[in-house]
Amino acid sequence: MEQLTNKEEEVMQALWSLEKAFVKEIVAALANDNHYNTVSTIVRNLEEKGFVSHIAYGKTHQYFPIITKDAYAKRFMNMATKRYFNGDYKNMVSFFAKEEKISATELREILALIENPE
Repeated sequence: MEQLTNKEEEVMQALWSLEKAFVKEIVAALANDNHYNTVSTIVRNLEEKGFVSHIAYGKTHQYFPIITKDAYAKRFMNMATKRYFNGDYKNMVSFFAKEEKISATELREILALIENPE
């Protein structure tokens, strides 16, 4: 699975939310002012990368994600952990604790999840 560009990830976020959509619906769901042709090109690139497929209705295509958001998040987090924390999740959690992005209460909740996975 290839890494997505920021724009591709933005389009995927819209598609994950919409579940299936025509390009004009994706354009409408995006926060920024994106041109139809630009979004259409991005969607076709996503299809080539294996993230999206489509159903054809004549000349019109309705797109849908074939990679789940959870599957992409797992891959992205694994890659980021390897790249920035040498694959050490303890270092990653320590980083967020030092940056005050995670509280002691949240750490206890994570520990409870680790000790009692369900």
